[in-house]
Amino acid sequence: MNVRESEQLMVDLRSAGHEIVEDEKEADVFILNTCSVREQAEIKAIGKSGFLARRKKHGTNFLLGIVGCMAENLGRELFKLNPKIDFIIGPRRLNELKLVLAQPFVDHVLLLGDGKPEASFLSNHDHSSNSANAGVSIMQGCNMCCSYCIVPKTRGQEIYRPIGDIVSECRSLVDSGIKEIMLLGQIVNNYGVGQFKIVDQKSPFVQLLEQLDRIPGLARIRYMSPHPKGFRMDLIDAHRRLKTLCPSVHLPVQSGSDRILRLMKRPYSRERICSIIKALRDKIPNVAITTDVIVGFPGETEQDFSETVSLFEDIHFNMAYIFKYSPRAGTVSAGMLDDVSAQEKDQRNKILLDIIQRDSLRYNQAMLGSVVEILVEGHAKRGDGRLFGRSANGYKVIFDGTDADIGKFLNIKICDYGITALYGNCV
Repeated sequence: MNVRESEQLMVDLRSAGHEIVEDEKEADVFILNTCSVREQAEIKAIGKSGFLARRKKHGTNFLLGIVGCMAENLGRELFKLNPKIDFIIGPRRLNELKLVLAQPFVDHVLLLGDGKPEASFLSNHDHSSNSANAGVSIMQGCNMCCSYCIVPKTRGQEIYRPIGDIVSECRSLVDSGIKEIMLLGQIVNNYGVGQFKIVDQKSPFVQLLEQLDRIPGLARIRYMSPHPKGFRMDLIDAHRRLKTLCPSVHLPVQSGSDRILRLMKRPYSRERICSIIKALRDKIPNVAITTDVIVGFPGETEQDFSETVSLFEDIHFNMAYIFKYSPRAGTVSAGMLDDVSAQEKDQRNKILLDIIQRDSLRYNQAMLGSVVEILVEGHAKRGDGRLFGRSANGYKVIFDGTDADIGKFLNIKICDYGITALYGNCV
């Protein structure tokens, strides 16, 4: 989602006559697009802004702005932390960046809150690259109240784009050469709940998926991230029925302990998680399932953690993002005793990492010798000049190719594997 919003900012800046530069020393407008989900992200952003402020003291003239969730979370406090910041814009006011930069004098501009809801949706895309995939925002905000999460504070309550607007944007993207679309929202399967009607026992989100599935030339649809609470059979059945909906689901479970889930205010049980995953695997045999987990949540005992371990052992996720709990000011859990030591959090993190690495290696080893179709996305970051793409179920595949391959579908025979990627050759 932050990548998508950064893209929108680039488009807005270019339309206002600015150019994106590769070397930050050449910039006369510097914008930090920030996240507040984890404490470390805020620490890095504040540190970067301090580094830039020291450059401004030495006579370098540029505007420095902080936008996004940290801007909304800390607000005017950021001016106190760093008086050299020129403007602060929250995530629902990003569309006003051009107006700020058009002012003859920008000094401690603060734009927070909702602004105009209909204007806060991002729909402009950067067509200068030859990328074949794009992110599309279908909603903003979150109506859940997870006790550890800052998102409702920084992004507000849920607002939804009309289905017709989303379909129109996706059609335009396909016409420009996009083959794969990622639907984005804090809880995408909550899309339209309470605002749009359920039709034929299908949620508004499934209705949206069905309309997108009919767009000629659109090959793949993904979405990020759903919530177990609203993950119902209509969505599971959509994975079976819709030809474009990828067999890949990221389902954030957060804990395998029902007691900790209640403390987290996550309104589902371990049994519910397992039933969703069983139904997905029964309906879509090649589905890949990934997850998010927090270790060391306040009050998490050895028994609670062992239940998360056993969930990993039972489910065998394809991949997991494991986070060590850190309190976020303004959340319910910030008032709880953070009673799991840093050392214990590290140890629990390592235990889960060992399990997920073992399972990932097992899944990847099973791919040896097979031929998979991938959509080539670009150059692999650590691929020694090689390219990478992804299979429909999300496997990352690295191979030797040329820039002419980017944006194409290719068949790759898998000849090697690691924990996070497969390696192969074109066939």
